[in-house]
Amino acid sequence: MTNKLRIGVIGAGSISDQHLNAYRRNPRAELAAVCDKNAGRAREKAEKHGVPRAYADYRELLANPGIDAVSICTWNDSHAEISIAALEAGKHVLCEKPLCKTVEEALRVEQAVKRSGKTLQVGFVRRYGANTRIVKAMADGGEFGELYYAKASCIRRLGNPGGWFADKQRSGGGPLIDVGVHVIDLCWYLMGRPKAKSVSGNTYAKLGNRANVQNLAYYKSSDYDPALNTVEDLANALIRFENGASLLVDVSFALHAKEDELSVKLYGEKGGVELEPKLTFVTERCDTILNMTPQIDHSSFDFASGFRDEIDHFVEACRGGEPTLSPVEDGVEMMKILCGIYESAEKGEEIRL
Repeated sequence: MTNKLRIGVIGAGSISDQHLNAYRRNPRAELAAVCDKNAGRAREKAEKHGVPRAYADYRELLANPGIDAVSICTWNDSHAEISIAALEAGKHVLCEKPLCKTVEEALRVEQAVKRSGKTLQVGFVRRYGANTRIVKAMADGGEFGELYYAKASCIRRLGNPGGWFADKQRSGGGPLIDVGVHVIDLCWYLMGRPKAKSVSGNTYAKLGNRANVQNLAYYKSSDYDPALNTVEDLANALIRFENGASLLVDVSFALHAKEDELSVKLYGEKGGVELEPKLTFVTERCDTILNMTPQIDHSSFDFASGFRDEIDHFVEACRGGEPTLSPVEDGVEMMKILCGIYESAEKGEEIRL
């Protein structure tokens, strides 16, 4: 490895800009290449960010000995394949969430990490947010006591991105695997990563992508097609852990709700905390309940700084400075939970993990 970690970004879709911008700001990283199946898009993204090389085949990028690490920003169905190939080529890997589509794929990636001795960081970006760091430090310090219950919601009344997001073959699912993975992982991480015991879930495909709705804008994938939608529009689940704790979650791309909602709440023996929509702590002093608001720059997750912190952490982990906060093992456990929820919904019964 040279003085700077030389980076290749594979996949030039919208999320890649967050990675590219963050690497550009890191003095210990150097952008070396961008890759996308769409050669024109790869060249365009490389020119935009001042990256010297553009590839249309990720195998050619991985064959370049001048690249030390890669960010994988492709469709979910290629995460495992590219991660394994990158590790076998001797590269460190930052793989966008989810790690892959199935538990079997996740286990193969985990084995590849062990064989290679390289770092693989799963893109659980909310772990790296300032509000999460504060709560994690307090949880580890015993401020909440045992965190035994959590609730998380990520509700979009109109927010199916379409394109590959809406194609189950490429994405692996809808809002559960796309946005649910973030809030489930965030709660699980802050609760101390207890072993999941069972899941009971439901998925619904009642509203489709609501392409008929007018006068209300929302993000659409670059390959948006109103006629293509094979994923759920709502999922909910109860996750039980071996230590007795539980997590209740619901997420949607489409729902007849009054407004969008993002909430993440955890409850302990000595206190509670709401990370979203605004960081607030709940405790007791002198037999009085207190709601406490910390004085910080960002009281909820800040997208840009969260990605910068995630990328900075990855660079240091690759350089041997510190272990990653989101290792492959956590990606495997999250796939067990997500796939368990989908299986439970399909079978209409609780699934033991």
